[in-house]
Amino acid sequence: MTAFTTGTVPVSSGADDQLLRFALRADATLCAGLGLFVAMAADVLAPLTGLTTTAEWLFGAALVGYGAVLYTVARVRAVRRVGQAVLAGNVTFAGAAALVLGAGWLPLTGFGVAVAVVFVALTLGFAGLQYLGVRRLA
Repeated sequence: MTAFTTGTVPVSSGADDQLLRFALRADATLCAGLGLFVAMAADVLAPLTGLTTTAEWLFGAALVGYGAVLYTVARVRAVRRVGQAVLAGNVTFAGAAALVLGAGWLPLTGFGVAVAVVFVALTLGFAGLQYLGVRRLA
């Protein structure tokens, strides 16, 4: 009797990558939803945050685009590499945003600073989940 095998091994068992896929999709969903809200309410938010209406709209549109791309790439087979890249990007973004806020380079109101700090905290929260998901695949 002869046994034939294909020699293919799955990248992950399926259950191991679920936390990372969840973290990526949750990040994508929140970014796209928040971006849609910011883009639609740019006229109302601009005086509250201190940014221009155009800046609010561009920020919102960028978040919608990022969310759509992130949700799509969360489906790839080698999700660990995607997770590592998104994790690095989230940490870099949080550091850059903290630098911009600390230096006062944007004309933000108190409300605008508070919103930015909450957004950075959420970004770091998702980065933490993504880190745990990447570590589970190591």
